[in-house]
Amino acid sequence: MAASWGAYIFISNLIPLYVLVMIAIRRYHRRLYVAYTTFWAVGGLLAMQVRFIGSNHVTSHELLAFNMVWLGLQAWEVLLWLRARTTQAQFSAAISTVLLTAVGLVFGGVVVLTAAGKMTPWTGRFWTLLNPTYAKKYIPIIASVSEHQPTTWATYIFDVHVLALAAPAGLYFCFKGMRDAQLFLLTFALTAIYFSGIMIRLMLVAAPAFVLLGSLAISSTLDTYATDLREATSSSGMAADAAALAEPSSTPQPVKKSKSKVASSKQLLGGVLPYRRDTAVVVLLLLLGGLISYSKHCKWVTSEAYSSPSIVLISGWGPHRVVLDDFREAYYWLRHNTAPDAKIMSWWDYGYQITSMANRTVIVDNNTWNNTHIATVGRAMASNEEDAYEIIKRLDVDYVLVIFGGLSGYSRQDDSLDGAVLDLTQPHIRQEVHPNYCLSQ
Repeated sequence: MAASWGAYIFISNLIPLYVLVMIAIRRYHRRLYVAYTTFWAVGGLLAMQVRFIGSNHVTSHELLAFNMVWLGLQAWEVLLWLRARTTQAQFSAAISTVLLTAVGLVFGGVVVLTAAGKMTPWTGRFWTLLNPTYAKKYIPIIASVSEHQPTTWATYIFDVHVLALAAPAGLYFCFKGMRDAQLFLLTFALTAIYFSGIMIRLMLVAAPAFVLLGSLAISSTLDTYATDLREATSSSGMAADAAALAEPSSTPQPVKKSKSKVASSKQLLGGVLPYRRDTAVVVLLLLLGGLISYSKHCKWVTSEAYSSPSIVLISGWGPHRVVLDDFREAYYWLRHNTAPDAKIMSWWDYGYQITSMANRTVIVDNNTWNNTHIATVGRAMASNEEDAYEIIKRLDVDYVLVIFGGLSGYSRQDDSLDGAVLDLTQPHIRQEVHPNYCLSQ
């Protein structure tokens, strides 16, 4: 995950959060220490092999919890080792000194490294997850991206279908049988579903949580009502066999009155409850229908919504069907008709596609971390030819990719970008990149 998506930071912080929860409810044990230490060592070494991550896996503020929890566990195990080899008085005298020294060294080291610029600061996306209004106030370009918009209820139903209704029941079953595995699922599900409500792109993280919670709820419900159906059928069969084997008596037997109402209640509860079999059949049929509908919905969504490549656009039906393949053709032309070290300037939407399909260097891409470059490219797109040419020369650009709708009817046109593009960047960047635009506003 670290090699393909920056959301690996969520998993890297989820595991230490689970460890802290286990410590808080007094469920810490040696197995937890061994598992987390192994995860920290192996996972950290593998993540650091990704060129984009490198040493940031250790020096990033966003992974402080990942590293600090590991240091805390090591300190705790050292204290347990000392307690087993010293007297109570010696241990009490040393524990305060050791803890204060360790906390002071760690806190001081973080402060010094941060002041020296050796630690990577928190990103705008990280602050947006903690404060959903942060991006709109301070980094508008992050808030403008469609995949960073809040998730609607319609999206939940479209993506996870009946699992959106089964997940709350899964939470109930997790709380009902609170073991270590259920506690981890609770920690993962609650955080993932919360963050998915802030950014629609994080539905990818929440989907496994919905699947696990939904499967837990459905399997538990199936087990309960299948058991009821078997017991009800078995009881009815035994009652019918007993009635068939019983011989009618010619002498009427005296009716014995029940000593109490409790006895009659016990007899009722001991037999088959009213409508128990019918209720089980109805619930099982509803679950079967829901699972069949979920299976069909998954196939439809996969084929219609998530299988069409974004670089090939299709519109219309039948004889009026139009296939817009200009993106792929443009990337193919760049790959085979430009120098391998050529630099391409385009709007950031197409950065990743040019890098992967045309194998060429771009000025800005979908990472959107360099707002100054994005504002500069936006100014070039919104300027006249003479001013844009001067900007392009300063950026040392060889080719410019411009999207023009034309007769195809494609609504997006880069030549129509105006000063509104600069509104997506911070005020100080707008002032630096385009002072005349800021003065006119």
